[in-house]
Amino acid sequence: MTAQDITGTLPDIDSLKDLCRSMAMADAILNPDGERIHSYDARWSETEQVASMRNGSGDEYDIVFAPEGAYIRGFDHESPLSPYHHEDVPKPWPGVLDSVPEAFRRYVEEPAFTDEDGCPVVTVCLWRETDAPSWRTGRITFPEDHPDPDGSHWLFELLLDPTPEAFRSFAEDYYEAPADIETLRHIYALRPLGLPQILGLNPEASVPEVVAAARAMGYPLTDELLSDAS
Repeated sequence: MTAQDITGTLPDIDSLKDLCRSMAMADAILNPDGERIHSYDARWSETEQVASMRNGSGDEYDIVFAPEGAYIRGFDHESPLSPYHHEDVPKPWPGVLDSVPEAFRRYVEEPAFTDEDGCPVVTVCLWRETDAPSWRTGRITFPEDHPDPDGSHWLFELLLDPTPEAFRSFAEDYYEAPADIETLRHIYALRPLGLPQILGLNPEASVPEVVAAARAMGYPLTDELLSDAS
């Protein structure tokens, strides 16, 4: 499976934004004090929001939600498309970034998405303009006999299966603790977060830290939590 295979499977822009915010909120409750795999910055700039994934092993993705649409870049450090596998001077695999439209070109060289030498850290890239009917990606010749050459299938696994049940499987494997499915359904529906949901997912969570995280990502809170935090 490659980026070309998932262009028709990824959620639309608004649904993807909601999904990423929900995943980040659940992670913030499950691991309020540590490094989170999923995060969401509702104030990345005055007009842009960013959802991110960092697994701690060098694999990552970022999704920029902008007025022009959405831009996705992912990096699988073991992918044969890695900029660091084939050249003395690292550079992206041919076709991965060549077709990125002008509306998103600024993200190709965005410092947060490049290394210290300015090389884009990318093995997979997709984009979708606001009025476009589907996601797009570059025309790429992939290495043969590799089931996931650009890392798109496993990097975006939770985006391709946007269900609370899929997140529960991930969370229970990663955190080695139960994850209440009803609470996850509440969060995936973007219903306002209250004390029962926080403690239902993680009885040891720091409520002030979770509330601060919710505000940073623009996740709705119950009136009770809003009044307690004011």
